[in-house]
Amino acid sequence: MVAISLQKVEETAPALVGLYKSAGVSLAKHGLDGQRAAVYLVVDYSGSMAPYFKDGSVQALADRVLGLSAHLDDDGVVPVVFFSTDVDAVADIGLRDHSGRIERLAAELGHMGRTNYHVAMDVVIDHYLDTGCEEPALVVFQTDGGPTSRAAAEKYLCKAARLPLFWQFIGFGDPDSRQFDFLRRLDELPVPHKRVVDNAGFFHAGTDPRRVSDAELYDRLLGEFPQWLAAARARGILPPAS
Repeated sequence: MVAISLQKVEETAPALVGLYKSAGVSLAKHGLDGQRAAVYLVVDYSGSMAPYFKDGSVQALADRVLGLSAHLDDDGVVPVVFFSTDVDAVADIGLRDHSGRIERLAAELGHMGRTNYHVAMDVVIDHYLDTGCEEPALVVFQTDGGPTSRAAAEKYLCKAARLPLFWQFIGFGDPDSRQFDFLRRLDELPVPHKRVVDNAGFFHAGTDPRRVSDAELYDRLLGEFPQWLAAARARGILPPAS
């Protein structure tokens, strides 16, 4: 069964009904019907991200992630971490208040800094552990470039491989940009030499992420999640499937 029913979504967030349905199709395609997971959204707030906040791309991603989360997590809320040089804010986006929520939160933030993945990863890890959650977590991690500290980002990803957290990176911007070379390498870090399981995926959403169809976006967000679930269960990071 889904975590939150279609009727509940219709009542609390009618604008997300289409996204909710598209997410359900993709989950079924990937054999994830009935799967439970905490869902996080990490948002790049570095200076080069300004156009994507302005044109609604970040809000659109948040809405899509919320539509997916409604199938996986029954609280109807997605924790959102804004990061740049440091963590700029930690907030929530929920079914009842999703419309324009990202714009309102961003308007309260200060200077847009540089790009340090590891500070956001640290916050997600702490939040997940503090909640005592017994389900795995799917972390949608959006960025438009490589991190300032590459060594720290790699270290955090490798250490986090022992936790029930899957990091799905999504790039905004030119897919041919060298800015994404590090993420390609991060996605392919060897197992088990660097990390105990492959705990990350990466794909580009292009220069206008809003043009990626809902179906394609959900398929790519979920593409590597089932393989990670199986690997994490095999290594004892997650309990066996019931």
